[in-house]
Amino acid sequence: MYMPTIGAEWRTAMKMILFQGDSITDTGKNSEGGSLISIGQGYAAMIAGDIGLVQPGKYCFVNKGISGNRIVDLYARVKTDVWNLKPDLVSLLIGVNDVLHETQCQNGVDAERFEKVYTMLIEDTIKKLPDTRFILMEPFIFRGSLTETDWDTISKQVRIRGEIVKNIADKFNFTFVPLQKYFDEACQICPIEYWVGDGVHPTVAGHAIIKREWLKGFSNLDI
Repeated sequence: MYMPTIGAEWRTAMKMILFQGDSITDTGKNSEGGSLISIGQGYAAMIAGDIGLVQPGKYCFVNKGISGNRIVDLYARVKTDVWNLKPDLVSLLIGVNDVLHETQCQNGVDAERFEKVYTMLIEDTIKKLPDTRFILMEPFIFRGSLTETDWDTISKQVRIRGEIVKNIADKFNFTFVPLQKYFDEACQICPIEYWVGDGVHPTVAGHAIIKREWLKGFSNLDI
């Protein structure tokens, strides 16, 4: 969690923004010893920096992304890592591992189950925290060292999951952040390796794309 070193009164008044997902969200965050300062080195940290500068003292930021997670893993820990924290906003980016784990070790989550569990996570969280808002981000994928094998299948399945996430966002009237097309557009300027080095994990510049699009969605929310 990132929270400036300020008095208890300020901390209580802060609204919480919670980032949830896999390694793209995790980005080496410090989860040991109850650290209050490290939320990784990726888009979550960039967002926290930008919002924290423009609106000082209004928000605290928590990163609960865990490398390797699938949607079923997010649901398995939803009570401890979401409900117990009572965030005002939950940001979700998940879906790539649901596909890669199937091609790599036959432990993926098929599209139908992905949709069911994702929807269940949303519905159950709404029941527990009816005032909590969501930003749902589109999973993205490119050809690279992690995706070269079975590329056609991987790319198709990740894009299917992106469509599922958009449909869920539309169903619940939540903010949806498209990412694939903005990475595609960026690749017209520089090669994909500049933005997503291995086909999955963004570079610093790639994380800046996620930050930019996330902030666009956030700007339309009243939180």
